[in-house]
Amino acid sequence: MPNDPRIFFAAERTLLAWMRSGIALIGIGFVIARFGLFVHLLASEGASFVHDRPIYSAGLGIAFIIAGAFAILLASIQQQRYIRTLGSDALPPGYSAHYAIILAWILSLLGLALAFILIQAETL
Repeated sequence: MPNDPRIFFAAERTLLAWMRSGIALIGIGFVIARFGLFVHLLASEGASFVHDRPIYSAGLGIAFIIAGAFAILLASIQQQRYIRTLGSDALPPGYSAHYAIILAWILSLLGLALAFILIQAETL
């Protein structure tokens, strides 16, 4: 494999695409989890077409959030493994390969923290 910076940048774009997908899963999960609260409010106001089961949407939403956080985490681990296989001249001078990985870890931790907060809110 030649030491061409374009190969590294293609791998970094792949990491960023996984990060976008993980953020989308986290966002969808949050919306699903909070939709249960909306359904619960409709049921408490006497809407006859609504069943009062917000726990299902909360569980599903939390599962989406955790899946998104783990997608980001696993993509960052894969990126780290790939960076270790590159030669020293595969990156432009002065370019750090670790900023995207650090951002991925932060996003993954924030996603897991959001899931933990929603789990705590559901147990109250």
